[in-house]
Amino acid sequence: MKPTLRLLVGLAMITSGVACARSSASALAPERLLPPPVLDQRTPARSSEVAVIAGGCFWGVQGIYQHVKGVTGAVSGYAGGEESSAEYEKVGTGRTGHAEAVRISFDPRVVSYGRLLQIFFSVAHDPTELNRQGPDEGPQYRSAIFPQNEEQASIAKAYIAQLSQAAVFADPVVTTLEPAKMFFRAEGYHQDFLERNPGNAYIAMNDLPKLAAFKRLFPDLYRAKPVLTGSSD
Repeated sequence: MKPTLRLLVGLAMITSGVACARSSASALAPERLLPPPVLDQRTPARSSEVAVIAGGCFWGVQGIYQHVKGVTGAVSGYAGGEESSAEYEKVGTGRTGHAEAVRISFDPRVVSYGRLLQIFFSVAHDPTELNRQGPDEGPQYRSAIFPQNEEQASIAKAYIAQLSQAAVFADPVVTTLEPAKMFFRAEGYHQDFLERNPGNAYIAMNDLPKLAAFKRLFPDLYRAKPVLTGSSD
């Protein structure tokens, strides 16, 4: 879906569309919990770390991680390209190298990097869809992980191999590991979009089922009150 069209759909509070989306939402939710990573972080001394992931529209990905215990911040943005092209309309052309991504700040003493990846692969997106997620198509919606250090890279690589060897998906995992280039914060109107617009058609159809699945499959990590950026411009 082109960015302008997606934004219009996301902002439209159309009663009939919302009703239709909710009627089919249960069919979109994942049905099972994937195994946790065999390789994960050792007990860390530090209390703060950052992860950057991309899995389709950043509205839903941000919305899920804002409800994860141990996450202290989740910001929608762009990763993989240059600063000059880190704008919504430019990224939407699919020619900037950017992916719609989310930067997650977390306390690894509460939730490990591996557990964040378990959520990513279990409920946040479909890692078998190449350069798309649901209605959104193009490389800007690719499944990608941007490890911020060697430990994260090792954990992510090992987990993808673990899931592939276990054949937990009917199709191959296409998630890429990409260099940790700069992350650029998205425009303010994209921040906290799921929390501010839970009743719109796009969110109801594509993202609320994922959040419901997270709550159901990860009760030990789910928290009802999300951590928000506070942006609404």
